[in-house]
Amino acid sequence: MCGIAGIISPKWDRRAREDAVARMVNRQQPRGPDARGFHNQGPTTLGMCRLAIIDPAQGHQPMVSSDERFSLIFNGTIYNYQELQAELAARGWIFKTKSDTEVLLAAYALDGAACLGTLRGMYAFAIWDAQAQTLFAARDSFGIKPLYYAQLPDGGLAFASELNALLASGHVSREIDPLSVSEYLAWFSVPAPRTIYRGIANLPPGHWLKVNAEGRCQTAAWDQLPAPTGSALITTNYHDFVHGLRHQLDDTIRAHRVADVPVGAFLSGGLDSTAIVGLMVKSGATQLKTFSLIFNEAEFSEQTSARLAAAAFGTEHHEELITGARVATDLPRILASFDQPTGDGINTYYASQMARQGGVTVALSGLGGDELFGGYPSFRDLPRLHRLLPAWRRVPRKLRAALVNQLRARPSTRARKLADFLAHARDLHELASLQRRVLPETARLALLAPEARAQARRLGPNHPMLDDFTSELMGADPFQIISAWELRTYLANVLLRDSDVFSMTHSLELRVPFVDRKLLAWLWAQPTHFKYNARSPKKALADATADLVPSAIRARHKQGFTLPFSRWLRAELRPFLHETFNSASLAACPWLDPITTAQVWTDYQKQKDDRAWSRVWTLAVLINFANRRSTP
Repeated sequence: MCGIAGIISPKWDRRAREDAVARMVNRQQPRGPDARGFHNQGPTTLGMCRLAIIDPAQGHQPMVSSDERFSLIFNGTIYNYQELQAELAARGWIFKTKSDTEVLLAAYALDGAACLGTLRGMYAFAIWDAQAQTLFAARDSFGIKPLYYAQLPDGGLAFASELNALLASGHVSREIDPLSVSEYLAWFSVPAPRTIYRGIANLPPGHWLKVNAEGRCQTAAWDQLPAPTGSALITTNYHDFVHGLRHQLDDTIRAHRVADVPVGAFLSGGLDSTAIVGLMVKSGATQLKTFSLIFNEAEFSEQTSARLAAAAFGTEHHEELITGARVATDLPRILASFDQPTGDGINTYYASQMARQGGVTVALSGLGGDELFGGYPSFRDLPRLHRLLPAWRRVPRKLRAALVNQLRARPSTRARKLADFLAHARDLHELASLQRRVLPETARLALLAPEARAQARRLGPNHPMLDDFTSELMGADPFQIISAWELRTYLANVLLRDSDVFSMTHSLELRVPFVDRKLLAWLWAQPTHFKYNARSPKKALADATADLVPSAIRARHKQGFTLPFSRWLRAELRPFLHETFNSASLAACPWLDPITTAQVWTDYQKQKDDRAWSRVWTLAVLINFANRRSTP
């Protein structure tokens, strides 16, 4: 695991490139506290800082091929590197290390971009080809590891693992993009390829980037979701499906445990994390350390279940109490770790801090289980609503508009979300596109200043990837469509992005075994009625791990891993919010309407809809971020 950075520009002298790349690497120090390295060749300077996980003694970067043609910097882990190493050695590559970095270097040297299809892992990497005078960069299928880039004023290009690193180069604008603000207000984060900054792009998951010696670049998708039909591995009965699923789960756990440093696990007490820990122990993990957050607010704490699971598996279990007072004290440090605003992730900040302090360098997480096995209400609710849409569209337009306005006038968050569905969705894709909206469209537009509001209106209420996903998922069934939307939007742009930021803040490599290409490829093709039961969500996962997961946990109603923000905003975090929503803070946000924005906090203090906390927090993070960024 590393932080990578680089500049390609024929117009800069070597010293200028080195200085800028050194600043970018220094800014990413928590990502790689163990070592750092730099490499200059032609118009390119590459830099990295390393968190040593595999072959700590020899896997140094940048890594250069023996003929000096290829120079690689790499952030992530290739889980199948040992199998690939044997194959590449048979083809003539002479390995000098036992690292996954050299396996990636060899794979690209021998196969070019085609090697991406053979990689199983999480990664973002860049490789300079001195012969072709091109830089090639790529990101894993799910976007577990990040890569940001920006065109430089002279036509060159800079890239890094963090937005803050690009800013630290001193050659990239820190201007906040009003259009990105409008998207953030809708989706809890800024969807790729846009970022919060004008002129800085986020390479989307499953995409590559090519840059020539003059700094001109092109991007393209190298991977999409598996085809919805056609597989020789489709099971024909539920027994075989459960058996096959268990085989796939055992396989992904074995792959994700590969490391030359201590590996632990997050254990919330829910089905996903408990299954991960049980599978780790079953695969041979001994003296396993597990980590849980607990709260004084009993309805948010899963302490009992986590302790039950830890006792069943015999793990060395660690707990940490998180209170509103502690969050209020830590908030400046937490917010400073954001490289762009997000409405989520503080739980990962604390869990990662606890795991690193508890003696592990790698931790496995249950992220992705809900997206693969139908754990969210969207899997139940959206198909029902989709079946009603034809009848709804037959209602006279004026009556529809009146009913939608009545829903919008209600104080309930659920009612306002339903209003958005009924006003804007025409099919299942559009329903799925709107599912993860934080602010309903009317509320979002009201919060924006006139110019930003006009831009948002032109884009419309749907997710920016609607057309791409609709085309990519042609022929998919409703479960696959919803699963894909959850994987490619909420998981990729919020959960995985935040998990990377906050785990790396504490120099912890966080791995997500459910978010695995091989597992998804097998699961995607299986009959939906095996994968999902609306009356018993995630039954398939529970049945596949029934010999491991305690029955009390398998039978539990899904709780979700959330913090008690609805309580804390009105108590311990109240002073922070008062300061955030004052006129001086709002003055740093010219793309927001200050009166409407301040009213959101005023209204929240009066109303009793606890679900509205996410709107207040989303705005507060954005305003705080703008005030931090307004000072160079």
